[in-house]
Amino acid sequence: MNNSRIRWYMTRLKLMPFVTYGLLIATVLMYLAEILLGGSDNSAVLLQVGANVGQLVAQGEWWRLITAMFIHIGLLHIATNGVMIYAVGTQIEGLFGHWRMLVIYFVSGIVGNLTSFAFGSMNSISAGASTALFGLFGAFLFLGVGYRQEPYFQMAARQFLTLILINLVLDLFMPSIDIFGHIGGALGGFLIAMVLALPARFGKLPVWQRIAGTVVLLAAAGVLGYLGMVRYAG
Repeated sequence: MNNSRIRWYMTRLKLMPFVTYGLLIATVLMYLAEILLGGSDNSAVLLQVGANVGQLVAQGEWWRLITAMFIHIGLLHIATNGVMIYAVGTQIEGLFGHWRMLVIYFVSGIVGNLTSFAFGSMNSISAGASTALFGLFGAFLFLGVGYRQEPYFQMAARQFLTLILINLVLDLFMPSIDIFGHIGGALGGFLIAMVLALPARFGKLPVWQRIAGTVVLLAAAGVLGYLGMVRYAG
């Protein structure tokens, strides 16, 4: 294989949103595992595969803050979130790059699940990629604030702000939806996008801004974890 062919393949790989594809595949595989184990709406199965349950997190099962974002309850749930992972994930990965996309997704999901741990229903089972998805929405919000010189980012930020607000209003009328997880995910996405920033070709963010984002993000995660532990200790 000659050098030009190798460069062509490397360019294709660089442009391919393989992180988004990987997250989507992992989510689908987890759903199939739920089906094989007894059904995606079976509470025992959801607990077995790692859904977010506050009492269990308080007992030390912190890994549920991560696994919960790959678990879905019902076909409509995974179908809706799967489409959004692809649609929004490919955009974020194209802008931020591969490793930043991965960090945004996981940090947003964890912060969203921590918010649910701290403020959500104490007797519910929480699961789904929506905490991470709201983080991707939050990352777009930050682009509108941090890169005001870019008209596209301004337009996208307004669209995603509208999407967030509509979803939160709908959440108020749907008790089964974890509104706190959504709010926390959006906040986590906004902050981690501030910390990571876009690649240098879009311009550099002030160092103080990135440091401030780091401090607020770590403080928020620590406070949420503490509030959740205190809540379940009682």
